[in-house]
Amino acid sequence: MKTRYFHIFLQLTRRHLLVFFRNKIRMFYTLMVPVIIFLVYIFFLRRMELSMIAANLPEGVTMTGELYSYLRTLVDSWMLAGISVLSVITVSLQTNNVLVEDKQNGVNRDFASSPVPKELLVASYFLFNFLVTSVIGLLFLLVCGVYLACLGEFMLTAADVLTVLAVFLFATVSTVLMTVLIASFVKREATMSSIVAIFSTAVGFLIGAYMPLGMMPDWVQGICGFIPGTYACSLLRYAFMRTPLLELSAYAQGLSLPVGTLESLLSQLSGTFGYDIGFFGVSVSPQYQALALAVYSVVFLALNIGLGKKLAEVLGIGKKKKKK
Repeated sequence: MKTRYFHIFLQLTRRHLLVFFRNKIRMFYTLMVPVIIFLVYIFFLRRMELSMIAANLPEGVTMTGELYSYLRTLVDSWMLAGISVLSVITVSLQTNNVLVEDKQNGVNRDFASSPVPKELLVASYFLFNFLVTSVIGLLFLLVCGVYLACLGEFMLTAADVLTVLAVFLFATVSTVLMTVLIASFVKREATMSSIVAIFSTAVGFLIGAYMPLGMMPDWVQGICGFIPGTYACSLLRYAFMRTPLLELSAYAQGLSLPVGTLESLLSQLSGTFGYDIGFFGVSVSPQYQALALAVYSVVFLALNIGLGKKLAEVLGIGKKKKKK
């Protein structure tokens, strides 16, 4: 019996994947999301971030030569990590269109009339979303790595690469648990499209993907602290930036800088383009960021399990129409 259920689970997941990839337009737009964000960074955001650093360098420090190269590496690593998490969130949201489309078209009624346990159906949507999101996200990470290598900015060690992959998969699981929960309450594709448009526009700022959270008002930073993507973004930045920060520090120590200038430079860069985040005045280090993301994942998992009856109703399995 367990083997039979496992086979059904795999077939349902395969069916969702086929539905997703057969819709060429939807697949194209989903793939274009990280590409567009990446191009926006290269042509607009990158220059703005570098200009901001140049304008706030300590007296006696100019952004030229090797220092410029190190600072550019730091900014690129910081921004690409944030964009990677943003891409995971937006792709996962868009992938849920298959789930919503099944409700709108009544496909779930076919599942309800068959001897398919509702737990398998719900789990198949999770696995389908995770596979699509992780594959597209990993491809984007590969593009980021090639981009850094082409510019001579790839400083990640083997340990850093493994950390990046581990954090990325951790963030993907948490994101999928969140977005599938949101989509389970949506019954129309038009509604889902509106949610994707609004959420995709705002979430980049709320998780600090485009600009440092320290530049925002305190009350906005407080709101950002309640968003799981904020911690995922900072964790991935820790994996991307740990070695570049060490390399920059080692290089800066070899420069003949006035007393206190080096400390001021590193403090400014770590505060602006660092991976520690503030939550109501408390600095949250990477260890506690991982703990916070784990807690959010457990909460979302518990909500998905606890709202199983609601999910069953949304999927057309557990709710019967009342006779008139």
